[in-house]
Amino acid sequence: MNFKESHQLILDNVSRFIDLTELEKQKYISLLTEINVKKKGFLMQAGEVAKYEYFITKGCLKVYTLDENGAPHISMFAIEDYWTGDLSSFMTREPSRYFIKATEHSELLGISRANYDLLFQEIPKFEKFYRTLYQKSLISYIRRSNHGISLTAEERYVNFKKKYPQIVHRITQKDLAGYLGITPEFMSKIISKINRM
Repeated sequence: MNFKESHQLILDNVSRFIDLTELEKQKYISLLTEINVKKKGFLMQAGEVAKYEYFITKGCLKVYTLDENGAPHISMFAIEDYWTGDLSSFMTREPSRYFIKATEHSELLGISRANYDLLFQEIPKFEKFYRTLYQKSLISYIRRSNHGISLTAEERYVNFKKKYPQIVHRITQKDLAGYLGITPEFMSKIISKINRM
């Protein structure tokens, strides 16, 4: 994706929540950093402090932690027109517990903490944008947590397919199992059962 297209994608995302003048659009774009990550490359690893909040313009990434046995627990997948990162580490400047890894070659726009703070000073309406973004993220996290408690693995899989049809065919079955909190073997059984229905 060329610079003009990637900039338009993030401006379209922002415009869902706030209106910007042409000057404000130019200022915002000037505060962003373009980042490329090769397939299987890391955008961030556990132990690092999150330097950016990221907007994906191309590609697919997974955000995950590792348990004491080294098994991955995937908290989210992020594709084009999604935001990702570790907000806690970004805001507190404490080391992250998360890995962010590209499952496809990925292109992103990042905003650094310094530029994030500057953005609020220069264009205060961005506080509304990021507040809305974080509220939606929190609601999604709460719903996912509730589904993890109240739904069966099969129901979680069906929900994922309905909610994220644009993602399900871009990730491995193993990664999907890591997201749903089940083993790859059990994931295979669920898929086989649903395909027979």
